[in-house]
Amino acid sequence: MVYLDNAATSYPKPSEVYDSVFAFMKDTCANPGRSSHGMARDTAELVMKARESLAALFNFPNPLQVSFTPNATYALNMAIQGVLRRGDHVVTTAMEHNSVLRPLYELKKFGLIDYTIVQPYDRFGAIDPKTLSRAVGPRTRLMVLTASSNVTGTVMPYEEMGEIARKKGIYYLVDASQGAGVLPFDVQAMHIPLLAFPGHKGLLGPQGTGGLYVDEAVALRPIIQGGTGSRSFETIHPTFMPDMLESGTINTPGIVGLGAGVDFILKTGINAIREKKERLLARLYERLVSHPKIKLYSTIEAHKNSGIIALLIEGMDSSEVGNLLDSRYHIAVRSGFHCAPLAHKSLGTQKTGLVRISLGYFNTLDEVEYAADSLIEIANNPGQG
Repeated sequence: MVYLDNAATSYPKPSEVYDSVFAFMKDTCANPGRSSHGMARDTAELVMKARESLAALFNFPNPLQVSFTPNATYALNMAIQGVLRRGDHVVTTAMEHNSVLRPLYELKKFGLIDYTIVQPYDRFGAIDPKTLSRAVGPRTRLMVLTASSNVTGTVMPYEEMGEIARKKGIYYLVDASQGAGVLPFDVQAMHIPLLAFPGHKGLLGPQGTGGLYVDEAVALRPIIQGGTGSRSFETIHPTFMPDMLESGTINTPGIVGLGAGVDFILKTGINAIREKKERLLARLYERLVSHPKIKLYSTIEAHKNSGIIALLIEGMDSSEVGNLLDSRYHIAVRSGFHCAPLAHKSLGTQKTGLVRISLGYFNTLDEVEYAADSLIEIANNPGQG
């Protein structure tokens, strides 16, 4: 199988990730923060090491300001529902994932908040920062922006919007689901007080991992309460990080694996990872762009794509193309609507969906060439499915 679905979950993982999870499960697997015995202390040290690795990657000022979550969806919900109050206004975009849109829809349905959704200005889903800025009003409390579209790969103006949000005195939440581990992030320099990320995509960790960074200046209330291992005699939930957002037993094996994935990124270098993905992306784009029956919805302009080629083949539904790639050519891609309904409406693909090819660091040029050959063969013979 040629795996080209890294925007959903990266595969394969670095060998260090597999080794660390197995070793932890076999030798150390205790509950951190709940006991004082040696295994629990060892587990706590490994979890702290993962926090420190994430702090080094994203430039968190304090590793304890990141709480681990099961995925980015939980992190985004914690941030959105944790900072908003009745009567607040939110600015976001049509290119967001349902993990942002659905919590906002739910809050609006009950009359608690209102929001403005900014539309993209081109067929790649690009968002104008000036339009985002103009959408901020007197009741705006939060701006939510994906770092990169999970549909087209287009990099959003997540860097510059932090300073704009800071000057306007509103909270700023970045969804780093597409981009973490590939794009540069510096929460201090970019003025990002809230950063949500998954562990299983670009950070190369296991599924069931993610996190939310919360700046000390953010007034956030927890939406889940329970046991944290700290102040256990009190019935009042802790108000300090990371305990405030880590109720119940955390996914320690996954977090250890996530730490190993982040360490691999730190050792390899973000620039090296991105440069390799850009080379593969450029070759795939070069092979497909001139075909008359293949329409591309992703830009190849330097540093404006996190690693995705979204496309349609004339006269074919995206699911049909995806099924052919799987059954006939043994190529794994994601076809359909990518949990981003407003993005597809904006792009005009709400009836067909798109075929999403998402490259990873471990993909090869030979795999890219094979994928291009396969897509061209399908486009040349659409009736032979």
